[in-house]
Amino acid sequence: MYAARFLSIAVLTLLVAVLAGCGSTTDSTPPAEAQPAAIGNTEPDSDTVTLKSVDLVLNWFPEAEHGGYYAALVHGYYEEAGLAVEIVAGGPGVKASRQVATGARMFGCDNADKVLMAASQEALTVALLAPMQNSPRCIMVHKDSGIRKFEDLKDMTIALGTTSSFALYMQKRLPLTNVRVVPYKGALARFLNEKDFAQQAYVFSEPFLAQKQGAEPFNLMASGFGFNPYTSVLVTNPDTLRDDPETVFKFVQASKKGWQKYLEDPVETNKYINQQNTEMGMDILAFGAKELKELCITDDVPAEQLGAMKTERWEVLAKQLVEVEAIKADSVDIKTLVDTQFLTTETTAPAAE
Repeated sequence: MYAARFLSIAVLTLLVAVLAGCGSTTDSTPPAEAQPAAIGNTEPDSDTVTLKSVDLVLNWFPEAEHGGYYAALVHGYYEEAGLAVEIVAGGPGVKASRQVATGARMFGCDNADKVLMAASQEALTVALLAPMQNSPRCIMVHKDSGIRKFEDLKDMTIALGTTSSFALYMQKRLPLTNVRVVPYKGALARFLNEKDFAQQAYVFSEPFLAQKQGAEPFNLMASGFGFNPYTSVLVTNPDTLRDDPETVFKFVQASKKGWQKYLEDPVETNKYINQQNTEMGMDILAFGAKELKELCITDDVPAEQLGAMKTERWEVLAKQLVEVEAIKADSVDIKTLVDTQFLTTETTAPAAE
């Protein structure tokens, strides 16, 4: 009787074990913590590592100008630093600096003039890294127009973002004799059809598209005219800087590494950017990455110092913005808005205050 009962229990136990084993083979999805990341290093780790979640909001749709941040994601540099990073696309109306200032996002990508204009209205952020030393902003004219410098702009129509700081600076500093300024709408149709038409552009975007459609543009670089904001600047909130300097350090270091990688080998990153923004084809992304090299790496800032910033340049920009009445005098304190300590190659992060 006892033996029969014992046998029944043993059989039941074996049956449960078999059923359990069969059940485990019907679900091929590993637990969440065992799933490899979609991007970056997918090698299994002997130790379970908890990644810190952070986000980065862009100032525009994903393009080559954001390539270094995407490279850090694609090649696993953020993950290696212990960070799970979400890159949030921007677009019309997205004010990256303001989102960071309010704490809605931990990090943001914006241009230096936008950073200062936001700060002047008490939307404070701190600039950490500036990938582009020279602005990609330009005025695109027809090469056969004979225009070779800004002072040659006359007797024509120019499409500008009329409230942009660069447009204001141009109109303040140039005579623009017999020049009609019209709102920039992002299209190329008038440029392609009118020889006495010019428009604002990014050197790695509109000129490439114009060439593809048969035009021969010539670019007047804003930096050559003396208006040269750092571009695609990485910013964070002052509170984040104070309370979590370790995360800031890791993010800056991984981003810097990402930019260095993108300038050397952008192919894999461009494939990912193309997936995020299908309007950016592989050809224009390749062109953009090539053009970026001259904007990011200069005689003053070699590749190993990529991202460096000078307080003096921020101060010059602030004065220019005051001149065109984009900000009020003494409305920003550059010393509190720029922090380059995290660009160091030291292996330890600055301590929290």
